[in-house]
Amino acid sequence: MTQTTGTAGAAGDPPYLRIVATIRRRIADGELAPGDRVPSTRQIAAEWGVALATATKALTTLRMEGLVEARPRIGTVVAGSTPASPARRRPSPAPDTEPELTLDRIVRAAVEIADAEGLAALSMRGVAARLGVAPMSTYRYVPGKEELILLMADAAYGEESPADATAGATAGAAFAAGDWRARVEVGARTLWRLYRKHPWLARIGSLTRPLLVPNLLVHGEWMLGALDGHGLDPTALFDIHVLLYSHVHGLAVHMELEADAEATTGQSEDQWMDSRAPVLRELVDSGRFPTFAKVVGSFENGYDLRLDALFELGLRALLDGLTPVVEGPGRSRGPGPAPV
Repeated sequence: MTQTTGTAGAAGDPPYLRIVATIRRRIADGELAPGDRVPSTRQIAAEWGVALATATKALTTLRMEGLVEARPRIGTVVAGSTPASPARRRPSPAPDTEPELTLDRIVRAAVEIADAEGLAALSMRGVAARLGVAPMSTYRYVPGKEELILLMADAAYGEESPADATAGATAGAAFAAGDWRARVEVGARTLWRLYRKHPWLARIGSLTRPLLVPNLLVHGEWMLGALDGHGLDPTALFDIHVLLYSHVHGLAVHMELEADAEATTGQSEDQWMDSRAPVLRELVDSGRFPTFAKVVGSFENGYDLRLDALFELGLRALLDGLTPVVEGPGRSRGPGPAPV
């Protein structure tokens, strides 16, 4: 979208109101039709050169006016029927008349915002706007944003468990034979799918300050159960568990980091790399890094960073190296074909 100035809001208006005026005009002119996606908070921040909080305020204002609405895994779109002017919008219901406001609805709305626009775009006011309730209503259910994020994480981790992925006679038979490696693979891939679905998950919690939410412990219990019973002392067993988790989490965190970087710089990953081509060429031509120069020079169209492929490569390498530790010396397993 191209930023519009002039008629789109008075010059003295705050930045968020000028953004609102521009998007409102595009909707009124039919340039954005019902169901069309409107710019996300990241796109607004990049295109208008404003902070994510300002971009969030602009979208929240448009939602409160009834001009846009959020749709899960799609983002913010033009509402199905748009009012002719903000003055004709339906007011948010008063706190004592809110229909069926529940903690579950609040958490689901917050997850939808984080999925579509990133964790930085999340606010208690934004959640209330998405639900069409008074701004302070959500505080009757959740004390604040920090507590809400914990509830969101627990809900997201609970959407899928390793046990769900192993339903069926074939998986049950394989695990009955004590195949710890197969169980670990299922657990790691289940977590990876959840991080792929909710990239913001990897931005909360760390190895040193882990999230203590029940549904994350469901995944931890699965991994520990897969490793238990092989004669490992408790410290070694938990070290292996942490190492495997750090592989999944450590790669996943880059998905949300890249999204934030794109919003800040206004450049995609490829565009950013293209802009750094002169620096890269200088390093390659310096003669100081011959192996780096040889490897980078061998790529016909540059290096393609594939997180899914790196996840699988790292998982196989870890499990190959851990096999003699878990099963005893002489039990190392060579690398096999990548799973489909």
